[in-house]
Amino acid sequence: MSHHLPIPNFTARFYMLAALLITAMLDATAQEATRDSYVYSQPSRDGIGKFYMGREIAQVMGHRGAGWLQRPEREKKERTDLLLGLLALEPGDTVADIGAGTGYFSLPMAAIVGPTGQILAVDIQPEMLSIIRGKAEAANIDNVLPVLASEADPMLPAHTVDVVLMVDAYHEFSYPREVLTRTVRALKENGRIVLVEYRAEDAAVPIKRLHKMSVAQAQREMSAVGLVLDQVLDTLPWQHVMVFRRQ
Repeated sequence: MSHHLPIPNFTARFYMLAALLITAMLDATAQEATRDSYVYSQPSRDGIGKFYMGREIAQVMGHRGAGWLQRPEREKKERTDLLLGLLALEPGDTVADIGAGTGYFSLPMAAIVGPTGQILAVDIQPEMLSIIRGKAEAANIDNVLPVLASEADPMLPAHTVDVVLMVDAYHEFSYPREVLTRTVRALKENGRIVLVEYRAEDAAVPIKRLHKMSVAQAQREMSAVGLVLDQVLDTLPWQHVMVFRRQ
């Protein structure tokens, strides 16, 4: 009888350890790249002191400012009614309204996509989602689904969304690169992201500087996650409507 133990397969172990090491290195590199995406400095009056691609991220408007979103003059001054038409939604579409706030756009979009469509009203503030839920119930709207997101994740299932809408919200995202990366994953093959922001190029637009965004800045940030600018619609009085798709 032989008393020798089986010789371990050192080659297999070597390659397994090497693969684990390479995976760990890639993960560390990705994490480092994410950290390097942001620069921190003294915050300005309306900012958080965190910069992304040269842009200081603006402070978030809390749920206590909900009344401003619903102000009666908003439709007349910003022509929000025109924006709904520019979205070119179809019956049956699944639309993610990221930064949905009080549901100002989520609720009317629900009627456009119809009973076979769905609106995912995404927000990081439970108080905002509670407002949306109450309005939907009062209006007997059953195709609006409130989604509680985190600062870095919109919590959208992969490959399920036809249109992503972000109205005057993206410039406040604390983790714009992470949110965009996960948002792109949520898009269907021919999905699109519609970014609506006050025009930074126009000093006459009566909005604080950090709550505006230029087309050039938006294009830089979207291209970092593999999106290309498809079209810019400047039909609205104060805002760019920028449509992005995958490369």
